[in-house]
Amino acid sequence: MNQYSFDAARARDGLVAAIRALAARQGFTRVVLGVSGGKDSTVCAALCARALGPENVYGVMLPDGEQKDISDSRRVCEALGINRRTINIGAMHEALKAVTDQREATAGEGEFAIPYSRESDINVGPRLRMTTLRYVCQALGARLVGTGNLSEATVGYCTKDGDTSCDFSLLGALTSVEVVQVGLTMPELPRDLVVKTPTDGLSGKSDEENLGLRYADIHAFIRLGTCGDPETDAKIRAKEQGNMFKRRMPQILDPFGAEARP
Repeated sequence: MNQYSFDAARARDGLVAAIRALAARQGFTRVVLGVSGGKDSTVCAALCARALGPENVYGVMLPDGEQKDISDSRRVCEALGINRRTINIGAMHEALKAVTDQREATAGEGEFAIPYSRESDINVGPRLRMTTLRYVCQALGARLVGTGNLSEATVGYCTKDGDTSCDFSLLGALTSVEVVQVGLTMPELPRDLVVKTPTDGLSGKSDEENLGLRYADIHAFIRLGTCGDPETDAKIRAKEQGNMFKRRMPQILDPFGAEARP
């Protein structure tokens, strides 16, 4: 079993320093991030505010129609004193559904019908949010902050071309458990938001319900090599292998490689 120790304060200060170093190297002063009111975006916003100053952090709230916990997003922005803006993506989502109407009768002659996919529909939200954030970023001359963590990436609990798209991944080296620990070292953050039960804000279920896994087990698998239950380890490993394509750039196929030879 691997040795494991985690210094949350050191990780916090290291990430603040890393943001400043990246900004100096690339020549940017502003960052944009989606603020959901969950722990990941909350901790990211606080780290960016410490690194660049709250006046250079732009938090965008992106409800899809009505979002019950939108007040949590506002609390984060107000607590940190960062810039905030609400952009409702509901109309964009409805417009996309209208033009991709799944009914066979809407397809033109010779065109295929699109079967309804609930999973595809749920993933529209993250993709529209990322398109919107990219628009805001370019308009402000800012960089886009990725707010996903290592636990989510490991089991593929992320949307390709959605929340995986960013200019730098701030929490990509931290597990979900470690993100909470870092957040608890920052007194400027509302504690209840740091320890808030993670949800995707789309399906009506918690992350753990959707995954069928506990974040504590994923954390142990990553840092210790096992969560103590072989069956759960196997489930996490299968998800990791099956979702590796989300963590890599698109594969470039070699026309002269062994696979292409007759």
